[in-house]
This record gives sequence, C-alpha cells and structure tokens, in this order.
Amino acid sequence: MKWGFERRGVKKTQLSIYLDPEIFGELEAFAKRHGKPKSLVAEAAIASFLSPDDSDRREAAISKRLDRIVRVLERLERNDNVTLETIALFIRFWLTSTPALPEQSSPAARAKGSERYDRFVEALGRRLASGSTILKEVSLESDHAASLNPTKGEAGSA
Repeated sequence: MKWGFERRGVKKTQLSIYLDPEIFGELEAFAKRHGKPKSLVAEAAIASFLSPDDSDRREAAISKRLDRIVRVLERLERNDNVTLETIALFIRFWLTSTPALPEQSSPAARAKGSERYDRFVEALGRRLASGSTILKEVSLESDHAASLNPTKGEAGSA
C-alpha cells in the first residue's frame, strides 16, 4: 500500500529508503541549515541525479570556460612572441651598431654602464607601475598606421 500526500495539487508517493548514517547526518544538517524538510532536499537531490540536462549544462559551462582559457593562453603566447622578438631585435641592433670599447676605458665604462643600468631599472619600475606597456603602444601604432593607409590590404586583392 502506497501512502501519499498532496502538495500544491500534486500527489506525492512515499518512499522508504536506507541511508548510511554519515549521509543521513549530512542530509539532516543541510535541511536544517536551509530550513527545508529532509524529504524536499532528498527529492531535489534525486531529481538532480536523474536529470540528464544537469550534466549537459555542466559540460557546456566547462567548455565555455575552457574556450576562454584557450583565448587567454593564445593572447599570452602572442604577447610573449612579441616580447621575445623585440628583445632579440634590440640586441641584434645594439651589437651591430655599438663598437667595442678600448681596454683603458673599461673601468669608467663599467661605472657608467652600472649607472645607466640603475636608471633603466628605475624607469622600468615606473613604467610597470603606470600600467603602460610596449604591447599597447605597438598595437596603437599599428592600428594608427592601418587607419592612415586603409587601401594597402586591398591592393593585393584587386
């Protein structure tokens, strides 16, 4: 014989189940914490467990997050490549355009180099603190150049 009661016009069926004492304690604590009857909490948990839509929603949310992470990683990789190429180009230019110093000027040159390096580190600290980056400047300059010469990309397609 099934026992049931009506709630909001829906007749519910009674179910008798056995729970592990630890799980029952968690059910009781959760129901008490949220001020809901244990049967309502158990019913919601069972419905959630049986619902195929829940796993689909979870999978879609995870997929969306992974796509966002991939875009961030691609942007970081691009920024790293720009940084690496900038440093490599600067080093190549500096090495090819700066003559070697004579031996007798080495101590003075080292002192001057140390002073210039300290100023560089200070300037770098100020720039990082201000939030200004070379990548932003390069992006702004390339956008500006493209807006000055919009037909450059169309010339090859004509």
